[in-house]
Amino acid sequence: MLENKKIQEIITYIHKKELSIKEVVQYYLNRIKKINPSLNAIILQKDEKKIISEAEEKDKLKDKSKPLFGLPIAIKDLSDVVGIETTYGFPEYKNNFPKQNSFFVDLLIKNGAIIIGKTNSAELGVGGHTINRLFGPTSNVYDLNKSAAGSSGGASTAVAAGLLPFADGTDQMGSCRGPAAYSNTYGFRPTPGLIASSIAGHNSKLPLLTTPGCFSKNPEDMSIMLDAIVGKNPSDPYSFNLDGRFKETLIKDKDLSNIKIGWLSNMNNKYNIERKILDMCEDSLKKLNNENIIIENIKPDFNTDDLWNSWTALRSKSIYNDTINMGIKDIDLMTYQAIWEYKKGSVINFENIELALSQKKSCLHQINKIFENFDLLALPSAQIFPFDKQIQYPTKINNIELDTYHRWLEVFILSSLLELPTITVPVGFNKNNLPMGMQIIGRKGDDLRVIAFAKKYEEIFNYSNITPKY
Repeated sequence: MLENKKIQEIITYIHKKELSIKEVVQYYLNRIKKINPSLNAIILQKDEKKIISEAEEKDKLKDKSKPLFGLPIAIKDLSDVVGIETTYGFPEYKNNFPKQNSFFVDLLIKNGAIIIGKTNSAELGVGGHTINRLFGPTSNVYDLNKSAAGSSGGASTAVAAGLLPFADGTDQMGSCRGPAAYSNTYGFRPTPGLIASSIAGHNSKLPLLTTPGCFSKNPEDMSIMLDAIVGKNPSDPYSFNLDGRFKETLIKDKDLSNIKIGWLSNMNNKYNIERKILDMCEDSLKKLNNENIIIENIKPDFNTDDLWNSWTALRSKSIYNDTINMGIKDIDLMTYQAIWEYKKGSVINFENIELALSQKKSCLHQINKIFENFDLLALPSAQIFPFDKQIQYPTKINNIELDTYHRWLEVFILSSLLELPTITVPVGFNKNNLPMGMQIIGRKGDDLRVIAFAKKYEEIFNYSNITPKY
């Protein structure tokens, strides 16, 4: 009934009374029943009778003008929804019921969405792969034995499989961008502050490393969701408004020749990335070049060691602080990855933070110099193709041993540390039918341009027309 329909088409059906909200919601609930058991993407769900009742109540309303009116969504199990547990996939939080919604959840509800449940996450949000001890791993939508990446793998998989029309995520070290690459979807990490979030317990000396983000099959769908959840919130001093709307921002064909993209590849051989991933990205860039977009291969004079050292210091200190604020009783019950971050963060002192911030400042100067010559930058959205979903993290790339549990996520920290809006766009499938993506990176605050470009990209490639066979 609604297979491969864009969100605007579904909204139009509802407004014209060609479909009821109940019918729309029931369609998605039926797909969840049929497909989710093999994917494990949605791990907590409201009672179906309550969901249907909410849909019926919305059908009775005369005013159906809210932008997300009647559309169902499940929230990543790191964000709060009153009436549903927030477990973080961590056994100690199995029955943790929050007393208030996350800010963007309030906006989703205000704008008409129906919250139906929660999507799976990496345990405590740490690790880059959606697996935890409460619910187990989420399967890759194109190979049930492979990883969906993470930590927002439940969300990306649900969107790719058509269990949800769109989904939220959070992104610190690629948690929206990696899962999008592994599911042939679009995943967006905005400039921190564009989507307001609670900063309770945040150390003001540390930059914002994590931001809410989102997933969709195409950037037009994403634009509708973004317009409903972005903007300044008085409870978040980092939040801000944009001068424009995502739904309205476009790049016209005649303006393509004015766009210049810098291809960072493997950062001048400093990043360990599977060769086929680079080839797939470059094939997509060649096609963009054929559309009159200027593509330039650059070997950036960029200190990736400073980038890595700054990021790992600030990240571990941030996770350490979060762990303390959560009041976890026994640190040794956490995952290896979370314990690794906690222990590293516990010895990070004022001088270490000052050094990390100085390194960040230096890296920001370097990237701004690069942006003097380019509108956008491009990097792969993963360093390795989807791997066995039962392992915690890959230990080798190109037969080279990795020195930390998260070195395979290094490709994400440029945007994360320097607060650059970034979207993963699909680049196709390898010989094993495993999907891959590429990061399109904009200047800080240039979120509208990034999404506008993604719209044009989808118009050229039409990757949203490729769907898994369910």
